[in-house]
Amino acid sequence: MKHGKKYVDGAKLIERSRLYDTQEALDLCVKTGTAKFDETVEVHVKLGVDGRHADQQVRGAIVLPHGTGKTVRVLAICKPEKEDEARAAGAEFVGGNDMIQKIQSEGWMDFDVLITTPDMMGMVGRLGKILGPRGLMPNPKAGTVAPDIARAITEAKAGKIEYRLDKTNIIHCPIGKISFGTEKLTENFNTLLEAINKAKPAAAKGQYIRSCVVAATMGPGVKINPNKVG
Repeated sequence: MKHGKKYVDGAKLIERSRLYDTQEALDLCVKTGTAKFDETVEVHVKLGVDGRHADQQVRGAIVLPHGTGKTVRVLAICKPEKEDEARAAGAEFVGGNDMIQKIQSEGWMDFDVLITTPDMMGMVGRLGKILGPRGLMPNPKAGTVAPDIARAITEAKAGKIEYRLDKTNIIHCPIGKISFGTEKLTENFNTLLEAINKAKPAAAKGQYIRSCVVAATMGPGVKINPNKVG
């Protein structure tokens, strides 16, 4: 695969066989994120678990200290008496059955997060086949099914992210933008890794964090020493 000149120049700054400390790795991400847009910095963490087993699942949600730098469009599905509360908290779209019907009949998906209350999950559950493959299905572990809908919306707008294993036992998460700079990215990174470490299943054996890589959207990956994170 051929890479562009900026990628090749950035890759020259990185020793491929070296495991970097967190701050140094994120500093390299900032230096190699030279695209014309504000690139997202992502973390990819491979865990020593087997996600096929229920007792080895790793999943949760946290609010990053400095957010993600992304504007989050929230859809709130709730009972009529909670709609004003949801709007006041900053939800762009608010409704109940009408919103469920809109998604089902029109395929409408102009939102980034769907937040609902427990008493609406019976109806929202009908959207599983539509929302599930897109990672938008509300879940209590992710904080998107909550009795206090205003708080859940506020946290989502502030930069709450969900972390969960994929089929290869890797967690992929954004931790901010290149424009944040190394210090803020490091704080966000440490918050995420601390949460992942706390979520370690009791059934996990051996080394928990096997590898950790950070990269800007268009930049090369930088390996972090897995023994020095979290």
